[in-house]
Amino acid sequence: MCGNNMSVPLLAEAVTVSGMEKETAAVIFLHGLGDTGHGWADTLTRIQLPHVKFICPHAPHIPVTLNMKATMPAWFDLMGLSPDSPEDESGIKKAAENIKAIIEHEAKNGIPPHRIILGGFSQGGALSLYTALTCQHQLAGVVALSCWLPLHRSFPSASSGNKNLPILQCHGQMDSMIPVEFGALTAEKLKSIVNPQLITFKTYPGLPHSSCPQEMAAVKEFIEKYLPRI
Repeated sequence: MCGNNMSVPLLAEAVTVSGMEKETAAVIFLHGLGDTGHGWADTLTRIQLPHVKFICPHAPHIPVTLNMKATMPAWFDLMGLSPDSPEDESGIKKAAENIKAIIEHEAKNGIPPHRIILGGFSQGGALSLYTALTCQHQLAGVVALSCWLPLHRSFPSASSGNKNLPILQCHGQMDSMIPVEFGALTAEKLKSIVNPQLITFKTYPGLPHSSCPQEMAAVKEFIEKYLPRI
């Protein structure tokens, strides 16, 4: 691997799970509030494909309004978790630029954007949706777990216009943190931004704000479909 990771701050510390053969594709996966890239690297290793590398960056430590301004890993500040909560617009946009820098770095090092899936859980899933929809490049797809679309009122006008973006959205039906209804509203909103036929919204009975083996099987199937071996 050539290229200098230090020029992309999030990559310098990121957990990278290398493929078992020549890497021709990548999944960039963003963790949820208060977590680190390590939390998802183990889970993703279990569904890894030999030609795909996983990049799991760590969010910076910032004060989070929702948690009484306590400092913790967060991609941007959160004021609330409902569709009408005020949002950290500048923080969301800055975080998206940092993820786009990882995409550019991978492109320079031989993995083009159309061979990259962006994914994430909770706040990380939210950022993956926002980043993919505002990215000038056509990505291979988005995996959005237990999340929402940030700055949803700014869409579809904020979109870069890439309508052929496959999106797998998954949500637990017993999610008390981000209710499944918020996920369903997000899925409907996404249908006004990208080709509705490319959106899959799966819900899981009994699942709280977490993931489960059935969900990860769906994620693996999505990666296999949109990042086939070449």
